[in-house]
Formats: sequence, structure tokens, C-alpha cells
Amino acid sequence: MAIRVLIERKIDPENEPALSTLLMNLRGKAMLAKGYISGETLRSLEDPNEYLVISTWNSLNDWRKWEADKERQEIQSKIDSLLRAPAVQRVFVY
Repeated sequence: MAIRVLIERKIDPENEPALSTLLMNLRGKAMLAKGYISGETLRSLEDPNEYLVISTWNSLNDWRKWEADKERQEIQSKIDSLLRAPAVQRVFVY
């Protein structure tokens, strides 16, 4: 059963270039992960320092494997260091 993962992140404006680079790197690696279907990164019109990443996976199991991937965790740690507050992550099913 396909799922969607939504991750909300808030950053300080000076961290935007670094965040964009890391998100592109992360997406490139996710595209090679088993079960990855698609992804997109949105920026809020109301608060340009707020980002929403939406990814679609074949199954929760595929997402969990990617979430636990060592390379992903290393990149995620760098992303986390740029955030104003911890990211909010939610998983939805179709």
C-alpha cells in the first residue's frame, strides 16, 4: 500500500542555500532507494522560511528502510543542524 511522507522544516534565512543543496542531495539518493515513487519540495508563501517535503513510497516498509539508511541519516543530521526547530514528520496512507 503506497504512502506519503510529509516533512515540515523551518530554517533561518541565511541557511537557505545550504538547505537547498542538502535537500537536492538527499532527493538524488532517495530516487535510487527501493520503493521511492516521487518527491517534491514546497516553500510556504506565508513564511518563506518554512519548507514542506512530500515523498511517495510503495510501502511503509520501503520508507522505514530509507529512513534508517546510514547515508540518509548523515545528510539528515546536517539538515537538522540548519533548522530553527525539530522537523515535523507525518506519514499518510492512500
